[in-house]
Amino acid sequence: MIVLAVLRHDQRLADMAGGNNVSESTVRRWRDEVIVLLAAQAPRLDRALKKIAKRGGEVVLIDGTLIRTQRRTGRADRRNYSGKYRSHGLHFLALTDERGRLIWVSAARPGSTHDNTAARQDHILAHLRAAGLGALADLGFRGLDNDIRDPVIVTGYAATRTHKLTPGQKEANRVLAVGRAPVEHGFAHLKNWRILTKLRTDPARATHLLRALLVLTNLEVNR
Repeated sequence: MIVLAVLRHDQRLADMAGGNNVSESTVRRWRDEVIVLLAAQAPRLDRALKKIAKRGGEVVLIDGTLIRTQRRTGRADRRNYSGKYRSHGLHFLALTDERGRLIWVSAARPGSTHDNTAARQDHILAHLRAAGLGALADLGFRGLDNDIRDPVIVTGYAATRTHKLTPGQKEANRVLAVGRAPVEHGFAHLKNWRILTKLRTDPARATHLLRALLVLTNLEVNR
């Protein structure tokens, strides 16, 4: 319960220690142990996709997000700056089912990482093909799937200075946006854990933290 309070409400470790007659180092140890245990229960990408396919699902929703972190000094922190969000943080990919229930989160990457770069590093396209699933994505994933005849990842149409969208393309984008809307609900459930408001933990541990919160989020949503 102490660890859940830390994760849900971002309670200071010193406050939780003082209110429960234990040391701050003990609360920190409990937090770290629980996070590691929960993260180990998070599903692997291939298994998560196969489970969706086994249930009769046809598509998943994919998106990237930024978990904001405290800004650190030095050149090493520059790669954590996201020009898209104009903030320092860590980049994560997430997959949800058609209803917006989170099924997988990626490892943490610097905030400057592009969605396509992260997806290629995680071999998202190959995993989708192996599971026989499609994916709905935003324009940030354009170019990830260049198979015109049998595309797996659907991203919609983008207007340019020299090419305006046709009414049919605009309608296709609208339908895609409606289909993708539930992915935002998945992110919203995850970000209800206030410890993610602005991470103070070591970025190297952020992957374990997000995967632990994925497990807790699914327990909460599915209960």
